Amino acid sequence: MSKIPQIREYGGLPVVTAEKMKYLDRKASAEYGIPDHQLMENAGRAIAGNVVRIAREELGLEPGALRVAVCSGRGNNGGDGLVAARYLREAGAGASVFILAPKESGFGELVVDNIRKAKEAGVPVALVAPDGLEALAEEFGKTDLLLDALLGVSAVGKPTGPVRRVIQLMNKSGKPIIAVDIPSGLSPDTGHHSGVFITARHTLTLGFAKTGLMAAHAQPNTGKIAVLDIGYPKELIEEAAK
Repeated sequence: MSKIPQIREYGGLPVVTAEKMKYLDRKASAEYGIPDHQLMENAGRAIAGNVVRIAREELGLEPGALRVAVCSGRGNNGGDGLVAARYLREAGAGASVFILAPKESGFGELVVDNIRKAKEAGVPVALVAPDGLEALAEEFGKTDLLLDALLGVSAVGKPTGPVRRVIQLMNKSGKPIIAVDIPSGLSPDTGHHSGVFITARHTLTLGFAKTGLMAAHAQPNTGKIAVLDIGYPKELIEEAAK
C-alpha cells in the first residue's frame, strides 16, 4: 500500500487526508452553520481570482482578453468549476464550461443549482456526451488556459470512460492547466496515479493542502501549489491541526 506523506503543515495551515477533509466539510456545515453551497461559492470565487492573477502574471493577459475552458466533472469539484466560471465571466473573462454528462441518477443539487446560475450569468455550459468528446480538442485550441475541475478528493481509482479521454485531451492541448483542489487522476492521499492524470502548471487546493500534493513524486504534476481560503472558521482550522 502506498504511504501517505507525513507532512503536517503547508502554507502555515494543516495538511489533511481526503477523509479528514470530508469530515471538516461536514463539521463546517453541522457545527458552524456554513452550508455546502456557501463553501462552494467561496471556493469558486477564490479560484477565479487566482486564475485572473496567474493569467496576468504568467500570460500577460488582462481579464478582458482571457479565454478559459472549464472542464467540470459530475460532482462537487465540477460545481466549484461552475462557480469559478461565473466569477471569471463577472471579471470580464471569456469562460466556457464543458461538463460531463450525468449518470442515470443525474447531477447533485449543488451542481444543478450552479449550472442554472452559470447560464443565467451568460456562461456557455455544454454537456459533454461520450460521442462528443473529440470536439473538445478544437474548443481547447481557442482558449488561453484550461481549468481542471473534473475529479476531487472523493475520486478513487483510475479515471475511466469520458473523464479519461477529457484528461488526455486537456494534456494534449498544450495549454496551461490549472487544477482545482488536486490534479484529476492523482490520489489525494498519496499523490500516486495509475497512468491517466492531469499535468498542471498550478494547483489551487481548497481550504487545506491534501497529503498527496506533498509527495515528491507528485510535484511534477501539481505545479505551483496555492492553498485557498474558503471561509473555514478559526476553530475548525485549529481542529484540523490535531
